[in-house]
Amino acid sequence: MFRKYLFIVFFVFSITAVAQVSVKDSAISTPLISASYLYQMPAGDMAERFGNNSALQLNIDYKTRKQWMFGVNGGYFFGKDIREKGIFDSIVTSDGNIINRNGEFADVRVYERGFTVSVTAGRMFALKKPNPNSGIVLNVGIGFIQHKLRIETIGNNVPQLSTEYKKGYDRLTNGLLLSENLGYMYLSNNRLLNFYFGFECLQGFTQNRRSYDYDLRKQDTKKRLDIFYGGKIAWILPLYKKAPQEFYIY
Repeated sequence: MFRKYLFIVFFVFSITAVAQVSVKDSAISTPLISASYLYQMPAGDMAERFGNNSALQLNIDYKTRKQWMFGVNGGYFFGKDIREKGIFDSIVTSDGNIINRNGEFADVRVYERGFTVSVTAGRMFALKKPNPNSGIVLNVGIGFIQHKLRIETIGNNVPQLSTEYKKGYDRLTNGLLLSENLGYMYLSNNRLLNFYFGFECLQGFTQNRRSYDYDLRKQDTKKRLDIFYGGKIAWILPLYKKAPQEFYIY
């Protein structure tokens, strides 16, 4: 029992000792939590389906004293620029409208929705100023991407687009994700401001996962290359404990 408590005390002491650091004087190891905003542009097969979109991302990284960085992240992307035409061809009238159960023109809205999860690894190349913990960051990642059309029927009075039938139109697509990031990370000497900005590129090797698309009247088995690229900005919370200042009395 004594050894157990001794181990716990030693472990806590070790964590505290490591965490109390001076960012200004030397390279440190520390966990980093960041919240990011991205503005993305599509390319490849993605550009045929969607226009530009926004994304929110949460990153948890660990930076070592040797400037290596390892992390995990999850993101949610969304937009309203839908480029794909003819999605509802099988249920629209000759003038392009959908009729609801009351015999009126239905108000149907379609949006882009998706998410990503990935693990990343990379390195920071420190600059002389403002400290050894700020500089150019390069990393790569691998993970999973999924996206679809979010179909909303205002008033929920369109039987042709009930919850189950929407699956035949929503183009649910997912697959392997690769990512590359290049940017600048700034950790301030006084911890008041910490941020990242840079450029990100994503490549999704995906496929439609629905067994049948109503407008195509068959299953879509095409292999897709879904690409996003754009700018990224993040606010960072470093989880180190600042070293205490020394005071000298004469």
